[in-house]
Amino acid sequence: MPAITGNDYINRIDSLNTRIWIDGKRVTGKKSEHPAFKGVMKTQAALYDLQHATTQQESMTYTSPLSGEPVGLSFLQPKTKEELTKRRQMIQQWAKHTNGMMGRSPDYMNTVLMAFAASSDLLNGEENCFPENIHQFYAFARENDLSITHTFVDPQVNRAQFYIEENDAPIAAKVVDKNEEGLIIKGARLLATQGGITDEIMVFSAGGIQDKANGFAFAIPSNTSGLSFICRESFVLGENTFNYPLSSKYEEMDTIVVFDNVCVPWERVFYYDNLPISNRFIPASSFNAFALHQVVSRQVIKTEFILGIVQSIIKTIQIQEYQHVQEKASEIIIALETMKALLLQSEAQAKLDDSGFMRPDQTVLQIASNIFPRAYPRFVEIIQQLGTSGLMSIPSEQAFHSENSKDLEHYLQAATKNAKDRVRLFRLAWDVSMSSFGTREALYERFFFGDPIRLATKLYFNYDMTPYEKQVEDFLDSDA
Repeated sequence: MPAITGNDYINRIDSLNTRIWIDGKRVTGKKSEHPAFKGVMKTQAALYDLQHATTQQESMTYTSPLSGEPVGLSFLQPKTKEELTKRRQMIQQWAKHTNGMMGRSPDYMNTVLMAFAASSDLLNGEENCFPENIHQFYAFARENDLSITHTFVDPQVNRAQFYIEENDAPIAAKVVDKNEEGLIIKGARLLATQGGITDEIMVFSAGGIQDKANGFAFAIPSNTSGLSFICRESFVLGENTFNYPLSSKYEEMDTIVVFDNVCVPWERVFYYDNLPISNRFIPASSFNAFALHQVVSRQVIKTEFILGIVQSIIKTIQIQEYQHVQEKASEIIIALETMKALLLQSEAQAKLDDSGFMRPDQTVLQIASNIFPRAYPRFVEIIQQLGTSGLMSIPSEQAFHSENSKDLEHYLQAATKNAKDRVRLFRLAWDVSMSSFGTREALYERFFFGDPIRLATKLYFNYDMTPYEKQVEDFLDSDA
């Protein structure tokens, strides 16, 4: 099956008998009609439809090496810098459709799976490792344009560095048995964004594993027996796009994934019961380089959108003459251009890896991933500082169709917009900076690739400072 349409995606997810729980009740009926999922599934469907737009199909798909049919370009394993650039352009086309607000649009996990397959040689000859299974699942996902979520975070029971769980009943998901059919997994994992509304879920270890029973990687259908997704409270406050312009479309939902003696078929197991591999595969693979490339590509588009909101506020209420306003807008401009430059530099410095794939420069992308978690909360603060009380003077659309409409039109007008258009803009600014959706976005970006301090530490140890040390030594020696 080639690249799917939006209807294909919705029909496929609706047909899965997935166990999703929200507010203590199991979701029944079509998931695409449930208030918590309706908006994001419609948005995701629109992304798939872009693959079939006559003006964009060539930039959204490529020819499958197996079937000769068009498949999603985010599955492409780049072998040239031109292909790497083409991947980025496709990612940013999808990101523009969501204004960069969906961190788990399908291209993210397509990229992760692509990177897994591109680095599967690391598993060759290793105990309890099955690189051929990664290749088979990658091809299956690509040829069927599967949607995928993932989870790799253990529940926050005890975050001490050397905590080892000793409960009789597992809390963190672990292998509790194995049989002729596959591995038996029991316990829980956090934080599957879009959990339950994708075809499949990938589960893998991100490192720091101390018990080999907790170290594994596999992929299974979302409707696998014994698998449940427990949702947090929905941040969709309503379907009205005037009142809730972002959350009505882009609220992705985050879930706790519960494995109740889930059987993972052997053909879907990538590795297990191998402590060194569980801790080494992700950092040694191309996962970080390609995933960061996708993430930074999206974050550039998101920053453009934020800058657009800020400048729209500035012009609407005519505050551009103030220097502190100019300075605040310039902060976002500087962040945007820095992120764009780093993204392009990662492609310019890309090199073929040992498996023959064109890997973007990981160090450059690590720098971008250190900047954005600190910059994005500042963007939110700037919107709050510029919008001030205007972010709270935001009546609903219905109010403009009531007996209050004349008062609202008079008292909420702006220098360059009528009252309704002004409130529409400020409701957007509120949804990105103050609503439950907006504050979740800030937390999400702050910790997207982990704790910012750990990201900085990783950059410090990975960055080659030898040439600069030598420069100082040569200078000091020159005066000897």
